[in-house]
Amino acid sequence: MLLSSWLAVAGICTLGAMSPGPSLAVVMNNTVNHGRRAGMLTAIGHGLGVTGYAAATALGLAVIIASSPLVFDAIRYAGAAFLLYLAYKSFTAPAGTTQQHPQKGSQGFVSGLLIAALNPKMAIFFLALFSQFIDVDANLQDKLILALTAGVIDTVWYLLVAWGLATPAVLAWLKRHQQSLNRVFAVVIALLAISIVWQ
Repeated sequence: MLLSSWLAVAGICTLGAMSPGPSLAVVMNNTVNHGRRAGMLTAIGHGLGVTGYAAATALGLAVIIASSPLVFDAIRYAGAAFLLYLAYKSFTAPAGTTQQHPQKGSQGFVSGLLIAALNPKMAIFFLALFSQFIDVDANLQDKLILALTAGVIDTVWYLLVAWGLATPAVLAWLKRHQQSLNRVFAVVIALLAISIVWQ
């Protein structure tokens, strides 16, 4: 694989990871409500989900999702339902959640993983991206390198988001406005869920 091709994929994946959406909202919500560890575990879970989609695409499996309206819609609606559940949890979360109701580490990890896994648009994104850089006769190593690149970039970006939000000065300000932020997160996540259904 040419270095220029790898850099192009890395750049596009970085822009994709940084674009606002449900994933960012969930990482931010988990960090604000449950602390740095929960936010970082959410980031790791999401990165693993992205890696899975990227690997499936590189190996040709994601075509099944992209070419089957039934499978695509089933995953899409499941994702919207999960987002609505997270919106409800955020809206009803009491202030001081971190201290009063600490989140288990596995919950943050699972929420991040599901947000990625229940987003069938990732299959389309990686199909469009990898088709430009992976030849039909490309070897398995090159395919897996691109898949891991996408996953690592996604994980690192959201780890940085969680780390930055959980710095003492920032987190203290967020905690003072936690109740209002929970409502904002809930509305944003719910609107994103509705937009997924209506697309």
